[in-house]
Amino acid sequence: MIEVIPGGPSEKVGILNGDKIITVDGKNFTGEKINPNTVKENLRGPKNSTVKLGIKRATSDKMIYFTVKRGDIPIKSVDAAYMIDKNTGYVKVNQFGRTTYDEFVTALSMLKNEGAKRYVVDLRGNGGGYMEIAVAMANEFLPKNSLIVSTKGRYKKSDSSVYSDGDGSYQEAEIVVLINEFSASASEIFAGAIQDNDRGLVIGARSFGKGLVQREFRLFDNSAIRLTIARYYTPSGRCIQKDYKLGQAAYERELLDRFNSGELDNQDSIKVDKSKVFKTMHGRTVYGGGGIIPDIFVPRDTTGYTSYYYAVVNAGLIQNFVLKYVTANKARFKNATDYKDVIRLLDDNTQLLNSFVDFAAAHKVPARWYYINQSRELLLNDIKAFIARDLLGQKAFYPIYNRYDKTIEAALKAFNKHKAAFPITDE
Repeated sequence: MIEVIPGGPSEKVGILNGDKIITVDGKNFTGEKINPNTVKENLRGPKNSTVKLGIKRATSDKMIYFTVKRGDIPIKSVDAAYMIDKNTGYVKVNQFGRTTYDEFVTALSMLKNEGAKRYVVDLRGNGGGYMEIAVAMANEFLPKNSLIVSTKGRYKKSDSSVYSDGDGSYQEAEIVVLINEFSASASEIFAGAIQDNDRGLVIGARSFGKGLVQREFRLFDNSAIRLTIARYYTPSGRCIQKDYKLGQAAYERELLDRFNSGELDNQDSIKVDKSKVFKTMHGRTVYGGGGIIPDIFVPRDTTGYTSYYYAVVNAGLIQNFVLKYVTANKARFKNATDYKDVIRLLDDNTQLLNSFVDFAAAHKVPARWYYINQSRELLLNDIKAFIARDLLGQKAFYPIYNRYDKTIEAALKAFNKHKAAFPITDE
């Protein structure tokens, strides 16, 4: 499964989280021989060179092909920080890297200065990173002596427990953490610490389920091997590592199984291991053994998702259209400084949509207006968000892209009903 770096070359052509690479430049790229070294050898290359990837995606029965132009990989961890409303700050974190904590507290401070009293921390699609960074970020919200995470290994020297020090600057602020099926590892440490201490709400879909602690050992030839030395446990004592007993193929297929079983659409379809029951600090029931189950489940939003929309997305046509549009209209946006300026300077909705439909038709996706009209708002919002990103970067992308986000709407609704106030209870 691919974890796509926001703003990177792969995302810019339309590759998505969860896609599987099947071919590289026409050659098979599956099987036991594929390892980190073969990945580097086949996917890396000189800047501005290209590689053609054959992709398997859950929403397509056919192989999808993308030509990726190699380029710089963004190293920032915080993609966006902005005010959703006069009281609510939003922070999007794409990974837990070495600079993430500094970026995160800088974003929180900026939002606090703009009036934020409550915070949405978006970890959807965040595949993890450094555990100590997740611990430091959770510490900002937790009262003193709250257990954040513990680790247990085969040997006692691998065991540890980490508690908050009480120096966090946001202990009184309400917090909601957003997760989905691609939120893993350090994302689950952060979300688990907030949930198990009843400090805030976790909203979205069940997380990936990776609860392993790995250590990297350098070898004499400058290669490296990563060994699993321990498992980590959330404050309630649960390990969220999903089952590996059925083998690697079943482990890797598990996310696709969730999609096919309807788990992303219906809360009742979430598989819960009722033999692994735990209690949060204030007595709420949580489960181990398969990711973090959110306090508030939000089903996958399928509004506007028609066969036409899937066709243009799977062909990467929105990104290709945006690249052409921005190039042709660069002068128009030369004075744009934020996403509001971009929206104001765009063509009207009808003209923008018609231009896109004509572009798609010229690239073998014929106009089907019955479905286009159903997807109208979704298409326009995506197009506007990607135009803003190409002009001003990720900071201008999310304020547009998130405008109709059901999970964020659920967070705001919970805030307004004071459901995210500490301590969270079942009442």
